[in-house]
Amino acid sequence: MPTYRDEAVILRTHKLGEADRIVTMLSRSNGKIRAVAKGVRRTSSKFGSRLEPFMVADVQLYQGRSLDIVQQAESLGAYGADIAADYDRFTAASAMVETADRLNEAEATVDQYLLLVGGLRALSRGEHAARSILDSYLLRVMALSGWAPALDDCARCGAPGPHAAFGAPLGGLVCAACAPAGSPRIAPSALALLRALMAGDWQTVDAAPAADTAAASGTIAAYAQYHLERGIRSLAHVSDGRSEGPR
Repeated sequence: MPTYRDEAVILRTHKLGEADRIVTMLSRSNGKIRAVAKGVRRTSSKFGSRLEPFMVADVQLYQGRSLDIVQQAESLGAYGADIAADYDRFTAASAMVETADRLNEAEATVDQYLLLVGGLRALSRGEHAARSILDSYLLRVMALSGWAPALDDCARCGAPGPHAAFGAPLGGLVCAACAPAGSPRIAPSALALLRALMAGDWQTVDAAPAADTAAASGTIAAYAQYHLERGIRSLAHVSDGRSEGPR
């Protein structure tokens, strides 16, 4: 059976037997891959550390019937240690890889792979607040998956904004006529932050008040989890953004 090579982000690992691991990866060209890495839990393993969560590797795999076999792994992005050393970065990265795992059960795109790599790189370098990097990732990856939230016109009738009601089940902002009773409302400043997170306007994001950061984070978490149809467990451990700042 053939061998193949690909770039991949390690999403999660599970122990198998006494020395092996099952490694779940999001690859650049082959979508999500589940493969056995033999002997990686032994201290003599040459590439075990390259197959830990948050790492990016160039992997060579042997195509198996149910699970592929990792034959080689060369590091492309050693982000794991810097992320694991900081609680906020670690929990944000955990939520990112969990989301990537959920979204890409059927298929993945190069853009989704590159977005995750860029987010993990930014976390490892401490370029911005960890929660803001996570929020930007969630908004963008949902958009790449076909669930871009409406942040200007009404998500239901298309009426031009500005609108104040935001409904995750409705697809984003909705006008007063379309908003169900009791729909959550979002302040104009928090809405501007959502747009900045979607666009990657980091000057605006980094300068946002803590209250807007927390409001935007809550809106994004609710939206992403609704459209994933199940919770992102790692989000329970992520800071709400009130005390974080760029490092």
